[in-house]
Amino acid sequence: MDALNTPQPADAGSAITADSPRRFINRELSWLAFNTRVLQEASNPRHPLLERVRYLSISADILDEFYMVRVAGLVDMIPNRSTLLSDDGLTPAEQLAAIRDRASIVMAEQQRVWATLQGELREAGIAVLERSELADSERAWLDQYFIDQVFPILTPLAIDPAHPFPFIQNGGFSTILKLQRKADKRTLMALLPLPSQVDRFVRLPGSAIRFLPLEELVDIFLPRLFPGYEVAERGFFRLIRDSDVEINEEAEDLVLLYESALKRRRRGDLISISVDSAMPADLRDFLFDQLEIKSQTVHVFELDSMVNVGDVKAVIAADRVDLKFTPYNARFPERIRDFGGDCFAAIRAKDIVVHHPYESFDVVVQFLRQAARDPAVVAIKQTLYRTSADSPIVKELISAAEAGKTVTALIELKARFDEEANIRWARDLERAGAQVVFGFIELKTHAKLSLVVRREGGSLASYVHVGTGNYHPVTARIYADLSLFTADPVIARDVARIFNFITGYAEPAEIEKMTVSPLNLKSRILDHIRQEMVLAKAGRAAAIWMKMNALVDPEIIDALYGASRAGVEIDLVVRGICCLRPGVPGLSDHIRVKSIVGRFLEHGRIYCFGAGHPLPHPKAAVYISSADLMPRNLDRRVEVLCPVLNPTVHEQVLDQIMMANFKDNQQSWKLLPDGTSTRIKAAPGEEPFNAHKYFMTNPSLSGRGKSLKDSSPRSLIRRRERA
Repeated sequence: MDALNTPQPADAGSAITADSPRRFINRELSWLAFNTRVLQEASNPRHPLLERVRYLSISADILDEFYMVRVAGLVDMIPNRSTLLSDDGLTPAEQLAAIRDRASIVMAEQQRVWATLQGELREAGIAVLERSELADSERAWLDQYFIDQVFPILTPLAIDPAHPFPFIQNGGFSTILKLQRKADKRTLMALLPLPSQVDRFVRLPGSAIRFLPLEELVDIFLPRLFPGYEVAERGFFRLIRDSDVEINEEAEDLVLLYESALKRRRRGDLISISVDSAMPADLRDFLFDQLEIKSQTVHVFELDSMVNVGDVKAVIAADRVDLKFTPYNARFPERIRDFGGDCFAAIRAKDIVVHHPYESFDVVVQFLRQAARDPAVVAIKQTLYRTSADSPIVKELISAAEAGKTVTALIELKARFDEEANIRWARDLERAGAQVVFGFIELKTHAKLSLVVRREGGSLASYVHVGTGNYHPVTARIYADLSLFTADPVIARDVARIFNFITGYAEPAEIEKMTVSPLNLKSRILDHIRQEMVLAKAGRAAAIWMKMNALVDPEIIDALYGASRAGVEIDLVVRGICCLRPGVPGLSDHIRVKSIVGRFLEHGRIYCFGAGHPLPHPKAAVYISSADLMPRNLDRRVEVLCPVLNPTVHEQVLDQIMMANFKDNQQSWKLLPDGTSTRIKAAPGEEPFNAHKYFMTNPSLSGRGKSLKDSSPRSLIRRRERA
């Protein structure tokens, strides 16, 4: 594991100055460092065994996506933009070389972890078998299984002048074979794609949990696929292709454009290939020749056992709940129950923030369901970036449209890997009578907004939902996000203006409390950072707390460096990519960065500024947002930054959520100046504290109802200073 935490070579040598490119950690290497943290959770004995298998699978899946998108983007730069430098001063070729080296280490570690996990799984009664371990009765069962369930799907392919090498799609897992005809020893090259429609691990019958990998099953029955031939050589390989979608900004029909682009995605350029290390050299040479792998931009990895580690999730047996996290049932906000389930009455009484997944996403669905059925509701406006396959959100919007309400749905077609689902939802909504808008061609709409307009007492009242996460009931069970509900008329006017900006392309002349990118969100963050600098230089209290998924934007990072040099105390929780170097003498002495990787995926974005007070403080400026601090979010997306104004919600976000994140010493990592990280451990005598467990066992401040008033959440600060 030490190899995974080797400092970046670029950090050696002289001190890092405020104008050196070395003040930035490379974006791609920082992402790989995050994936390393995820992978290390697969070896964390605090987690149940099958959850550790899940972490291993997740680390492989997100590495695949990294190659499909980020590495593919660098490869695209080589022909025409080969001299373009990253913020840290590396060319695309230099970044690709560094990525290849780092990814090789990560993938080798994945193989080692899988070997270790297989041993532990066997001890726990879950065995992944080799063919030599099969009993005669199991072989007989597999014989019938193969004929019934596998043989009809497989397509053996000869490779010769009459049968050229076929196209292998992105993620394709295949066997390459060198065969000899028994009659005359004539050689035949062949390919056997192993389609995803076949179970990756075949569970054998009986009470014992025993799996046989698909490649072992196919190996047993190769003679049935190639009768009259014997196998001379064989190997396994898997491809990753460019999966990004290029957009023509002059497109006349965005839906038709995306449908065409999605078809091209499946045939993207080859980016990486993984082969099993036992593949004979001549067979490998033949494969590479057929795939035309000549360029150094195609990354080649030799793996000892599992060529596609992401598939190990298939052995997470449903009947071994003892080897998984204890099931958790999210709380429904008691405050809404106090109002008989009337979301509008509860929100009208006071703002509420719902902390997912500890508090149920059902409240978001109920908010829209009530709006769809309430005869007093006249209009609903909704953004949709990602949602589930059987989305209750879309169903309620359809119901509202069919009931004659004015429904406007802003659907983002550019949500990567969800484009097809979003096109389908758009057509369903249009058929129901909703007004469907696709936003800007050149900008992604990533803001999470819902606006409900209701007739009350002869006038119109508006109710708003602002989220940090997607309207996705499945991911809401594992993503830690915030849902703010408010009837604040100023916030409602701002949200209405933002919707008009998206649907009508007219920049709002005035936004009163919120900010929106790409117009003024970045400048609001920079203004707050500069204000803290001024306060620090004046000798007053100055502090910044931030929580996000990624910190990449160079202007924001330089502003934070400047604030640190001025004496501002800065604490950051950055789950994934962080291009800022904390703790560098003379540059970032006052900046501390941590990352939390635990049972739930930290996804909420929170930005807090002391405004002349030490944090936490009731007069601090606190915001929630859909935006990470990345150039794409700040300059090329529609995002929102929403102030937290209600005192109870303010206290919950600042004193409860942020404090718990900083206090966590059970699932946290400290980011080091060289870009690596080290696991945070409780100091001698320090209380072990797990933020996720705290949220699972303590009610939220704003969601408490009357029945919970006597069981307030455990306080995380000794004294709350009030001015």
